[in-house]
Parts: sequence; structure tokens; C-alpha cells
Amino acid sequence: MADAYVIETSQFTAGIIAAQQRGYRFYASHPAMLKLEGEIFSSPIAAQRAAERLAGDLRVAPTRGPRLG
Repeated sequence: MADAYVIETSQFTAGIIAAQQRGYRFYASHPAMLKLEGEIFSSPIAAQRAAERLAGDLRVAPTRGPRLG
């Protein structure tokens, strides 16, 4: 079993989770996911669902590239 997993939403990479004695600790890699920083989840699926819920609540628009011209 892996000790760490990348958590992605449909919009961005949310962060990683790392196995600990009590579960999986969340480390945010996207500013929108800081609310989950340090939270302990019982499973990778629980962390995935929490990230998706938070991303859906935020309704984050996709980022655009630089304007040309």
C-alpha cells in the first residue's frame, strides 16, 4: 500500500495526502484547498471527496493563459 497519494479535482491538483497512524493527513498544493490543510482523513477516497466538495463550493473558473496581441 502506498504511503502518499496525489489528490486532484476536475479543476486542479488539490494536494497530497500522506499516511499517518490515525489516517491520511492532507497537504494543500492549491490555494483554494488551504481549508483542508492538515486535516486527517480515514481514507484516500474520503480526502478526494472532500476536495471535490470544496472545489464545487468555490466554483473556481479555469485559469487563462496570457493575452496575446
